[in-house]
Amino acid sequence: MKIREECGIFGVISKRRADSGNIVFAGLISQQHRGQESAGISAFKDGKIITHKGQGLVTAVFDSETLDKFNGADKAIGHVRYSTKGNNGFVNAQPITTSHKKATFALAHNGNIVNADKIRDKLENEYGVVFNTSNNCEAVILLIINEMIKGNDFITALRNVVSKIEGAYSMALMTEDYLIAVRDRVGFRPLCMGRTEDSIMVASESCALDSVDAQFIRDIEPGEIVIIDNGLNIRSIKDTRKAPKGLCSFEYIYFARQDSVIDGRSVYEMRKAMGKYLALQNPVEADLICGVPDSGLEGAKGYAEQSKIPYGSAFVLNRYIGRSFIYPTQKAREKAVRLKLNPLRAAVEDKRIVLVDDSIVRGTTCAKIISELRSAGAKEIHMRITAPLFKYSCYFGTDIDKPEGLIANRMSVEEIRKHIGADSLDFLSIENLLKISGEADPGFCVGCFSGKYPIDLDISDC
Repeated sequence: MKIREECGIFGVISKRRADSGNIVFAGLISQQHRGQESAGISAFKDGKIITHKGQGLVTAVFDSETLDKFNGADKAIGHVRYSTKGNNGFVNAQPITTSHKKATFALAHNGNIVNADKIRDKLENEYGVVFNTSNNCEAVILLIINEMIKGNDFITALRNVVSKIEGAYSMALMTEDYLIAVRDRVGFRPLCMGRTEDSIMVASESCALDSVDAQFIRDIEPGEIVIIDNGLNIRSIKDTRKAPKGLCSFEYIYFARQDSVIDGRSVYEMRKAMGKYLALQNPVEADLICGVPDSGLEGAKGYAEQSKIPYGSAFVLNRYIGRSFIYPTQKAREKAVRLKLNPLRAAVEDKRIVLVDDSIVRGTTCAKIISELRSAGAKEIHMRITAPLFKYSCYFGTDIDKPEGLIANRMSVEEIRKHIGADSLDFLSIENLLKISGEADPGFCVGCFSGKYPIDLDISDC
């Protein structure tokens, strides 16, 4: 299995000619945590698509001169990308654009279409289509064109394509007439919509709407196609096929920024609730509750509130180092951790510490963090994890290793505890993870923890 990417998308359409490039630029910076390996913006200007993209952070790919090229464009879409090993070349940077006699449009995508390889094979073998990239959205683009060659208009072609693709996909598409947002029928990946006085935006996360002073309208619903025309009229088309809701639970645990609201739930409050359940699940005597920055901090606050043990900082964070999880190799992740976190000796020396983090996938990073805390004088370290044990692969765009590469499939919890050097270790149970929304049916995908996915999969195709 070759896992694809976890990314961020942003799009804008304006009534008047606007600085669409700068708007998308701001939206992408706010979602930089979703991908740090490439960034791109495509804009419609004077009937043509202008695109600029490159490898690196948003601020490295774009400067003021580059953004000036987008001035006067009334619509634009952008993308930040996290790719996995062997798949991070410039050719796969998004948005992907096409100029065909049937349609000129651009597409940005977050997720993983599980039947993309079958679609590619069909297009290559039956229609002689030649692919230039290895990412999913090129297959979607070519399927749309193929549907239009059959005589369908763009919207009908898109509807037909959506009925053929399976898996996780939140997409922003841009034609000369429309900005379009599409979310898969399960809702694996987040997608929302906001507006200003003269523009409408779509984004992976609501924090990106905040960054451009847009008022949140609503989330794009699972199975929904939202079409926004040049007059900012909004039309919705919904997939009538039944499907369970299955937002990736790791969006709340790690991926999303804490100030985002996804499907009506505050990421900040969800992470605090995870910490509270951990405190109830396996209490321990301690002097200080600490979180591993950044995604462990809210869980630690929740744990402290529930346990009545003081909350404090265990590390000084170098904010100029990116998220270690989304580096493409384990060696790069370990190096990033060494540069990113430095133990705060004055806070941890001679203390019994509960240390809260979001996950243990391979165990290497966690072991190093605990070792450094001990070197700084921590007396006891009780590790608490706001995610259940990772035991299964993800087929929907999250970089979870193959089952044989996951530490939970090689060791018991007690063996993991010894391996990482903690005095005690506990993981949030799947049952408690599902309880935190306060609803009978929270609608989360927990497939990487349970092996049960919201949709049926032929694993040989993934």
